[in-house]
Amino acid sequence: MRVLLTGAAGFIGSAVAARLRADGHQVVGVTRRPGAAAWRAPASDWIALDIGRAVRPDDWRPHLEGVDAVVNCAGVLQDGGADSTMAVHRQGPAALFAACEAAGVRRVIQISALGAAPDAATAFQRTKGQGDADLMARNLDWIVLRPSVVVGRAAYGGSALFRALAALPVRPRVAGAGLLQIVQLDDLAQTVAILLRPGAPDRIVLDVAGPEALAFDTVIGAYRRWLGFPSAATIPAGPLLPALFRLGDLAGWLGWRPPVRTTALRELGVGSTAQIEAWTAATGIRPTPLADALESEPASVQERWFANLYLTKAATVAILALFWIATGLITLGPAWTRGVEQLAAAGAGPLSAPLALGGGIADILIGIGIAVRATSRAALWSALGLSAAYLATGTVLAPHLWTEPLGPLTKIVPVMMLTAVALAILEDR
Repeated sequence: MRVLLTGAAGFIGSAVAARLRADGHQVVGVTRRPGAAAWRAPASDWIALDIGRAVRPDDWRPHLEGVDAVVNCAGVLQDGGADSTMAVHRQGPAALFAACEAAGVRRVIQISALGAAPDAATAFQRTKGQGDADLMARNLDWIVLRPSVVVGRAAYGGSALFRALAALPVRPRVAGAGLLQIVQLDDLAQTVAILLRPGAPDRIVLDVAGPEALAFDTVIGAYRRWLGFPSAATIPAGPLLPALFRLGDLAGWLGWRPPVRTTALRELGVGSTAQIEAWTAATGIRPTPLADALESEPASVQERWFANLYLTKAATVAILALFWIATGLITLGPAWTRGVEQLAAAGAGPLSAPLALGGGIADILIGIGIAVRATSRAALWSALGLSAAYLATGTVLAPHLWTEPLGPLTKIVPVMMLTAVALAILEDR
C-alpha cells in the first residue's frame, strides 16, 4: 500500500514509518522540515507540509493521489510558540479527513490519546477528542487508537523524562500521581501495521495500553535499575514541581517542547489506565510489560549519558542565554565608562564608544537568540564566533587581561566549551 503518514519524523511517526516500510508499504511522510528526515530515511517519499497550517481540504488533495491509506501521528502536547493544539489536532486533521473522503481514500488510522474527549480537562485531550469526533463523522473506514504513555528505544517526551528523573541523585515523589499503564512504541507501531491489512476491522475506537498499572515511583525505579544507577533516597517534590512545570510552559512559548509542562502535570495527576481487551482481541497483540521491554535491550553508556544530560540541557541553554544578556546589559549600564576607557587605552581611539555599544547590543541579541528555539542554533554559533573575536582582539590589544586576577580572557574558554556542549545536545529528537 501507499500510506500517507503525518508526523512521520516524530517519536511515534518515525517508528510507524519504519514498521510500515519493513512490511513492504510505500510511506509518504508529511513533516514541516523534510530535509533531515529524508536524509535519515531515504526509502520514504517526503512532503513539506505543516498540518497546523494545512486547514483546507485543497491543501491535502494533491498529496492523496495514489494513496491507499492515511495514518495521522501528528500531535503537540500544549499550545506555545508555533504550536497550536487546535490547529494540529483538529483543524488540520479535519481538512485531511474531508480530503480523504472526497478522494476515495477509505482507510484512515488516527493516533489519538487515552482520555481524549471533546469535554476533557486539558486542551491536549480536548482537541484530540474533537479530532476523533470529526473523523468518526466521516464516511470512511476509520480507526481511532488511543494510546497511554508511550515509551520505546528512542527517547522523547515522557520516555526521555523517565530516564532523566531516574538519573537524579534523589528520587522525587510526585504527590497524587495516578497509575500508568505504559505501552511500548513497538506494540503501537505493530498495531498500525496489523490494522492496515486487508480484512482488518474498522470504525472502531481502541484503547492501547500496557498490561500493568504502575505507580510513578515504580516506573522511575525500573528505569533507574535499567540504567545501572544505585538506589537513591526518595524525597517529596513539594511546591518545586509546579514551579518547574510553569518554567516549562515559558520554554514552550519560546518554541521549545519540554515534557515538563502543566499539561503533563495535570495528565500525571489523572493517570493513564485503560481496559485493553478490545485492542488485544482486534490485533492479537499481547502488550509487553515495562520490565521485560527494558531487560530485552540493556542500557548502554550512551543511554546513561543521555539520562544525565537531559535535564542539564535546559539549564545550559538558560545559563548561556542569561549570561549573554547580562554581559550586554552590564556593558551598556554600570560598566559603560570603564569599558570605553579600556578600549581607548587599548588604542581604539574615537571608535571606543561605538565598539562598546555594538558589543553590548550584540551580546543581548545573542542571548535572546539562544533563548528562542527557532534561532538558538544560529545564536550559539554566533556566540562562539563573537567569543573567539573577543579572545583574539583582547590578546592583541590588551594581552595583560590574560594575567588579571579575575582572568577575564581565561574565562572565555570555558564559556566557549559550554556553548559547544549546548550545540552538541541541542536536537530534541
